Amino acid sequence: MVRTVLGDVDPARLGPVAVHEHVLFDIVPPGATGDRDVPIQIEDRWQVDYRSNEAPANAHQTDADAAARELAWFAEEGGSVIVDQSVAGLARDAAGLAAASKASGVHVVAAAGRYTDAYLSPEMRAMEVDALTDLFTAEVVEGLDGTPIRAGLIGEMGCSWPMTEAERRALRAAARAARATGAALSVHPGRAPGACMEILDLVEEEGHALSRTILCHMDRTHPDGGGIAALLDRGACVEWDFFGIEQSHYWMGETELPMDRDRVRLIARFAEAGHADRILVSQDICTKTRLRGWGGHGYGHILRNVVPLMRRLGLDPDLIDRLIRTNPLRLLTLKETQA
Repeated sequence: MVRTVLGDVDPARLGPVAVHEHVLFDIVPPGATGDRDVPIQIEDRWQVDYRSNEAPANAHQTDADAAARELAWFAEEGGSVIVDQSVAGLARDAAGLAAASKASGVHVVAAAGRYTDAYLSPEMRAMEVDALTDLFTAEVVEGLDGTPIRAGLIGEMGCSWPMTEAERRALRAAARAARATGAALSVHPGRAPGACMEILDLVEEEGHALSRTILCHMDRTHPDGGGIAALLDRGACVEWDFFGIEQSHYWMGETELPMDRDRVRLIARFAEAGHADRILVSQDICTKTRLRGWGGHGYGHILRNVVPLMRRLGLDPDLIDRLIRTNPLRLLTLKETQA
């Protein structure tokens, strides 16, 4: 079954998936200055979007009604499932997700786990591996944050570069919880070429299957595709999740991000090399200006715009179906425990 915020669902009943998104979120950088609550005016919208989450007012959206409207638009594009990877530290709101799911008819999967140290309380950063393992396991099998609403994925587990000791403990705990629950593990790697290999080494030490481990953000970690083949050769899943971001400015550094066309061509290359079953795509929306209510492309961008692009570039229909449905549903389907 796929574990959604409204209960477990047979994956055979589910259609296209946006596997890495943020539906309700607060990713305002710690210490950021500026008014969090100022409305984004139409004359400023493009510039705010260009600077992305540098503007505190743009980097949070915690209104369940606004989320339901965005999810309804996603459904109109043919979307069936959306995964909110807003873990602890990013204003996770299980009850709000359930309300938005019920209002829109879109299946929503919530996530267990925690983000990078900078977004966490000192108490959470101080937790040891065993306590974190128990916490993440309970979030999948019992409920999130005092609710009976259960997570269907662990992560995106936040890792910095270099990884802090607290992040290492949390990643070990997440791998153990994934083994115990049968949930897949999604990891936000640090912004350095060696980050993903270090993550895989640690996850493998804990005995979690790399085939059930997702490395997020290939777009900015390996923007030209270099280094990805080695991750795939180890059996991990890789994710291009910046679809819809097509600009020369990357607000987290000087990385030259690929465009959607570049992403599709890289995906086609790795699929042709035999890795089609371990590639994921999404948009990682975590700002207002990428939502349709604020003039952005919304959660349906891949279905509305990228799928036609894939067809124009000659991708096989079976590969497209794997990218938008089969691969994410396989990973979201809870497996028997590996322990």
